[in-house]
Amino acid sequence: MCSKLLFFLVITGFVTSSATDDVYMPYIVHMDTSAMPATFSTHEHWYESLVSSIGSSRGKPPRLLYVYRHVIKGFSAMLSGSHLQQLQAMPAHLATHPDSYGTLHTTRTPSFLGLNKQTGLWPAGKFGNDTIIGIIDTGIWPESKSFDDKGMPPVPERWRGACETGVEFNTSNCNRKLIGARSFSKGLKERGMNISEIYDYDSPRDFMGHGTHTASTAAGSPVCGADYFGYAKGTAVGMAPMARVAMYKVLWATDTFESAATDVLAGMDQAIEDGVDLMSLSLGFPQTPFFDNVIALGAFAATEQGIFVSCSAGNSGPHAYTIFNGAPWITTVGASTLDRGYAASATLRREGNDTTEVLGLSFYPESILIFDDPVYYGKGNTTKEICSSNSLDASEVAGKILFCSYSNKSDAFTQMDEANRTSAKAVILVTDFGPFFRPSDFYFPAVALGLKDGEIVKDFMTKIVNTTVDIKFQITFSDQKPAPQVVYFSSRGPYRITPGLLKPDVVAPGVNVLAAWMPNREAAVAGSDYLVSDYRLLSGTSMSSPHVVGVAALLRAVHPGWSVAAIRSALMTTAYTTDNTHGPILDMTTGVAGNPLDYGSGHIDPNKAMDPGLIYDLSVQDYIDFVCSLNYTQEQVRIITRRSNYTCTTSNFDINYPSFMVILYNNVSTQTFKRVLTNVQDSPAVYHAVVEAPIGMNVTVEPQALSFGPKGSTQAFTLRVEVDLGGMRPESNYIGNYGHLSWIDKEQKHVVRSPIVSAFAP
Repeated sequence: MCSKLLFFLVITGFVTSSATDDVYMPYIVHMDTSAMPATFSTHEHWYESLVSSIGSSRGKPPRLLYVYRHVIKGFSAMLSGSHLQQLQAMPAHLATHPDSYGTLHTTRTPSFLGLNKQTGLWPAGKFGNDTIIGIIDTGIWPESKSFDDKGMPPVPERWRGACETGVEFNTSNCNRKLIGARSFSKGLKERGMNISEIYDYDSPRDFMGHGTHTASTAAGSPVCGADYFGYAKGTAVGMAPMARVAMYKVLWATDTFESAATDVLAGMDQAIEDGVDLMSLSLGFPQTPFFDNVIALGAFAATEQGIFVSCSAGNSGPHAYTIFNGAPWITTVGASTLDRGYAASATLRREGNDTTEVLGLSFYPESILIFDDPVYYGKGNTTKEICSSNSLDASEVAGKILFCSYSNKSDAFTQMDEANRTSAKAVILVTDFGPFFRPSDFYFPAVALGLKDGEIVKDFMTKIVNTTVDIKFQITFSDQKPAPQVVYFSSRGPYRITPGLLKPDVVAPGVNVLAAWMPNREAAVAGSDYLVSDYRLLSGTSMSSPHVVGVAALLRAVHPGWSVAAIRSALMTTAYTTDNTHGPILDMTTGVAGNPLDYGSGHIDPNKAMDPGLIYDLSVQDYIDFVCSLNYTQEQVRIITRRSNYTCTTSNFDINYPSFMVILYNNVSTQTFKRVLTNVQDSPAVYHAVVEAPIGMNVTVEPQALSFGPKGSTQAFTLRVEVDLGGMRPESNYIGNYGHLSWIDKEQKHVVRSPIVSAFAP
């Protein structure tokens, strides 16, 4: 196989208020469409009439921006405070929210995930053939080889999308791989943002790189010989390399790097209209109620149309209650590490050819010759040993290899800066920061050693004055242990809006992922030189979501009749929680075992997800019943469901989700869950329950065995959790206890596993 971010859009929250001033700004308006007079043939004509009928004593007239056909019942418009008051007085008006703005929120991954050309999910799913993935992001660089359509069949006839023209973009930029590209910027422009060639392309073309990277991660065509300046050499390929890509550009590199909620909503609305099968958003809004969150609103409408929606969980970890995009109809994805590492080797030599060799972390993007070069080490002088700021004499250090001892008073970045200031040829530094380095940190030739190897080198050099070293950069290895780990920045549960629903759902690769980049945009820095590349290593939950949406495309190709909930359930119940040392998945921040608030059900396992045995299914009505349980007003429920005559069959917060969450508060420590499992095997089967529960958590399951008929048959069960609160106190991560429920068939071929978690209320 041939085989390159860290962005997460955070946007300020909606405010619902009756404006009294005459500030002219964009608003999102929710309408009761059942009140549309019969004289209007379309909602659009009705909205145009309503907006034009609003009087204006002074200033600019009201103006329609977008009409939303799927994500909400309503439109967005430029309104003043007096316009808004008139609109709110109309009987058909439900709610209005001012537009919101914000700033921004990465291949060995196919093999790490077990995807193989000969067996498993890849060939079974025909590599995602003819599935259409909508990417809501910063645009796309269509010339990238990752979007080459060689060998792809004609575009599916069901596709209703288009390839729009704009600055340095036209219809010829689309092909059988990139089948659609649109951009949405009305809301941003109305705020006076300058979208031009100086800051961005006023078109679907990507200026920032984020959208190109995420799109190629999800569905990039195989590209041999890809690398990041000599690191990660191989074939770059997306999770679903035969899937189609449709880009919806909603995020812009203006002078303040912002996006408008009106534009995000318009992009999702258009993706539904165009006929995408799946949608990925590596961006998010603050943790506001679902009726205030445009991604939650758009994803609900998409789910209703059978469109799978994957979203990044956010980069606000490692603290509890930091999850974004936690609605139950969204698959929420956290970030984990890979088993691939990047390094430089240092071979130290002293008199008599006595040598020692160590391997240290490095991403330095150039191959420079360091052979038998002298090492400078200020032994005997603590200040010089640790290379603190301005501690060294450039006349002593220039042209040599600087060695810096570990110190909690001089961090690795200070030491690298000191090496640069004194014109050292390279630096070998000792640090405990290793896992947290990013490729962009290595602007100077540096080898970062861990504490143990640092002591070996220090001891080696202490005994002999004249030490020399050979350094080789651009080393990649694929057996890094332990892996995966939950990365420090990945947002953690519980989800503040609905803490009784465990989020994230799963984790997926999100650290140093190699994916497509733009050849005219900085990819690395070496000294004072800015380097460019077609592929780049980047990190973030932004990278995790496209991994999951790509795997979901493969599952949809294998099981075209599966619902959105079935796909998510298969991913969750087959996820694993052990690393490549056979120990528990670790939390990178603490170095100890993680828990479901960190990784949800676990790390995705695509091949197992193809054959989960049983699934927890959900219908749109289940989601409506869930919303009905949230103490929202009738109007707020109507905003989410887009129905004037919605029905709550029951007010049920305990929906048929593949995880179990008990929130501990006011001495409440017991909860009963009701679930229904569906057989997705081709034959009848019998499953029995196996519970793993820690001391202090008592779990009972009734019945203990489930006998399923043919494919599609269902069985219900009840799970009761009792938590002993004696001596328990909320800790920094808020977790109380956790265990697992597994349903295992007689042949032990299928293990349908769900986490059971107790956590303290915030």
